[in-house]
Amino acid sequence: MAKYSLLGLSGSLRKDSANTKLLIEAARLFDAHDFRLANLNLPLYDGDLESREGIPEAVQSLADSISSADAVLISTPEYNKAPSGVLKNALDWISRTKSKPWSDKPLAVMSASAGRSGGERSQMVLRGFMVTFRPAILQGPEIHLADCNNQFDENGRLIGEIYIRELTALMQRLHLEIER
Repeated sequence: MAKYSLLGLSGSLRKDSANTKLLIEAARLFDAHDFRLANLNLPLYDGDLESREGIPEAVQSLADSISSADAVLISTPEYNKAPSGVLKNALDWISRTKSKPWSDKPLAVMSASAGRSGGERSQMVLRGFMVTFRPAILQGPEIHLADCNNQFDENGRLIGEIYIRELTALMQRLHLEIER
C-alpha cells in the first residue's frame, strides 16, 4: 500500500482530548507515512485584525499544511449541539486565505463526545460547514465515538471492537479516495 501524509485537525485544545486520541488512532490504522496534528490555537477571527495585519502566520501555515497533505482528518467534540468554537474559528480563518486548500482534498470527519450520541449532531453541522470549501468528504462509515472517556486504554489505543472496525473501514475508504 502506498504511503501518504495526513493532517489531523482536532476540535479540542485539551492535552488529553479524546478527539485528538481518535485522530492519532485513525492515522495509525491508516498507516500514514507522515501524520501531523494541526495547531488550532489561533487568534479569534477579527476582520479589523485581518485588515490591519493581514492573515496571521499561524493561519497561513495551517492553510499550507492542508494544501500539502494528501488527506485531512477532522475530529470534533460536541458543544451545545455543534462543533467547537476552536474548530469553527480555524475554518473561518482558513476561508480568508487566498489559497483554496480544501478544494477536492480527501477529508474524513469523525467525532468523539462523552454523551451517548458520540457527537453525531456536531458532525452533521461540521459537514454543512465544509460544503462551501468543496473537499472530497467521505460519507461513511460514520464515526461517532460515544462515552469517549472510556474508549481508550492507558496507551491511548481505541478499545471498542466496533469502533476499531468502523474506523479501519473509514481509513480504507480514505486510501481509495486519495488514489482516485
